[in-house]
Amino acid sequence: MLTPQQLDRAVGAVTASAAGDALGAPYEFHASVLPPTPITLHAAPPWELGEWTDDTSMAVPILQALARHKPLDDARTLAAIVGEWIGWARDAKDVGLQTRAVLAGIRHVTEDDARTSALAVHRKSGKSAGNGSLMRTGPVALGFLGRSEGGETDALAAAARRVSELTHHETDAGDACVIWSLAIRSAILTGALELRAAVSALPVDRAALWNARLDAAEAALPWELHANNGWVVGALQCAWSAIVHASSLRETLELAVRSGNDTDTVAAIAGSLAGAVYGAAAVPAEWVEVLHGWPADEFRAFGAAELAELVHRAVSDR
Repeated sequence: MLTPQQLDRAVGAVTASAAGDALGAPYEFHASVLPPTPITLHAAPPWELGEWTDDTSMAVPILQALARHKPLDDARTLAAIVGEWIGWARDAKDVGLQTRAVLAGIRHVTEDDARTSALAVHRKSGKSAGNGSLMRTGPVALGFLGRSEGGETDALAAAARRVSELTHHETDAGDACVIWSLAIRSAILTGALELRAAVSALPVDRAALWNARLDAAEAALPWELHANNGWVVGALQCAWSAIVHASSLRETLELAVRSGNDTDTVAAIAGSLAGAVYGAAAVPAEWVEVLHGWPADEFRAFGAAELAELVHRAVSDR
């Protein structure tokens, strides 16, 4: 069983990500917002006040599967998640271009067909390292909170990459999800940030590459990094920069949004790890009160309380 503090951090990993998503939504595709201009939670068409975007909507089916105690290393579970994504994408306000192309190419709702479609999209464009799998990876760690380090971390790394590859074939995307998921797990259990330890789970050459990328992120503020944070590497760097240069959860999310461009995704990614450190109690109450989004009818009824309940169910036997 998790301690109350660990449970708060587990809820925080999901709720803070959704809050960052909603905070960043009105700023998406705009230029960087430099201090002292404030970052505020507000509505901006098509997004309502406190409404999350595709980042959180795609994470919810993963969380729901875990809440039903469905294993993420099972092809049937992954097929069900893909089916939920396909249904969501039909009427969603926003779907990433790469993700939409992959979902549209799936002929049979199976893990294999999803991976086949992801490979086809990769081959057509020559790349597939968008940030669309990293943005939704936050809940994956909740299925692997057992105390045994070796087996749990290896299983989590494999599951994070497997879930990523449902839509994103390229290695960088899978690496990013492995790193972030392992760090979230560690943060929930210990309250500590151990991103470099998570990087060490990669092959030696890949770990060296990612450590150099983290060095660059730590040496700059989010808005000083390259504008291509639609790329998974750029998104992770901006999110990590926001985390290491902040002293609170709120400051982390605001710094992430200041990066400009894909602001909702960078803040969602930052929120998933920072929330696992600071906990759900650190998410501003005024944000939580209005936080909502798909899968509710008309994007209204499903909010922060429902997310928290799903987390409780997902980790109840851990």
